[in-house]
Amino acid sequence: MALAHQLIVTVMAAAVLAACMANPNWNWNPCPPKKIVVGGSENWRFGFNYADWALKNGPFYLNDVLVFKYDPPSNTTRPHSVYLLPNFRSYLNCSLAKAKLVASPTQGGNQGFEFTLKKWQPHYFACGEHDGIHCNDGLMKFMVMPMFRRCRN
Repeated sequence: MALAHQLIVTVMAAAVLAACMANPNWNWNPCPPKKIVVGGSENWRFGFNYADWALKNGPFYLNDVLVFKYDPPSNTTRPHSVYLLPNFRSYLNCSLAKAKLVASPTQGGNQGFEFTLKKWQPHYFACGEHDGIHCNDGLMKFMVMPMFRRCRN
């Protein structure tokens, strides 16, 4: 079910982009980026469905800033991190073998860790803590495909 869900999101994002670029009146007009807290009021935590959150809160645009907020490690909280996975297969399997750590367990406190969507490509995010349990069982993974933003003057 999750694979079909992610495939639908990817196909929809590609279709919207193709429709925008096929429009002869479409032009690039940079807009101010938005800051988006990942998970909204739930922040970045175990047990929240981030794939569903991304689907419901998209689309995301180039230069938008994703803010990952999570409690720093303590005796009462589990640590979290943010990894950028290299491809869809790694995302599906929660494989961190070739993933890049973009935020350590201590970087999510206070104002959170900010990640800017600078490239027009899929971005696959996951929590890498507890040997992938947070990603696999805790639903702490999602993908976004940033779109080009069109502003109206």
